[in-house]
Amino acid sequence: MEEPEYRIRARSTDTTVIVYQAYPPEIGLPAAHEGRFPAAWKRDRMTWIKPSFLWMMYRSGWGAKEGQEVVLAVEITREGFEWALKHACLSHYERGLHADPGAWKRQLKRAPARVQWDPERDVRLRPLAHRSLQLGLAGEAARRYADEWTVSVTDVTALAHEVHGLVRDGDPKAARRLLPRELPYSVPEGLLDHLRP
Repeated sequence: MEEPEYRIRARSTDTTVIVYQAYPPEIGLPAAHEGRFPAAWKRDRMTWIKPSFLWMMYRSGWGAKEGQEVVLAVEITREGFEWALKHACLSHYERGLHADPGAWKRQLKRAPARVQWDPERDVRLRPLAHRSLQLGLAGEAARRYADEWTVSVTDVTALAHEVHGLVRDGDPKAARRLLPRELPYSVPEGLLDHLRP
């Protein structure tokens, strides 16, 4: 079956969803140790969460980019994730979804969350035809994410390095076997209508 261009794929349960982020050690290590974000985590800045492990690997260079050395799997409530989607705005103007560019700009300014759809990646981090959700959280959404929605925080840097090592050694099949199993995420009817071009 052909993969639709816009669909959320994630590891999830009936009550939670896993998203990925990468941080410098001074943020990432305490977050994983405590299972929540430390006071040093800036709740007034926009933070981007990604349900796709491989898109996080692309963004963080397998956890090797400066400031992104600790890769985290953050388990958050589905309720919070879906609240963010409901209150999000696309990060770009889309004719047909927005009345006009001015209306989109006003909506973007007010929205506590924003959505980008970027090409999903394969195990060699090459772009695929279908897209992966990136969800930016600011203001109320960022605070809720850090202090209310987060259920657990796990350091998955070692997994990132292991998968990368297999890819580098020419064994993408073994690398794929280690990947988190991300399945189509079932969203309530109409939840993404304002977010899919």
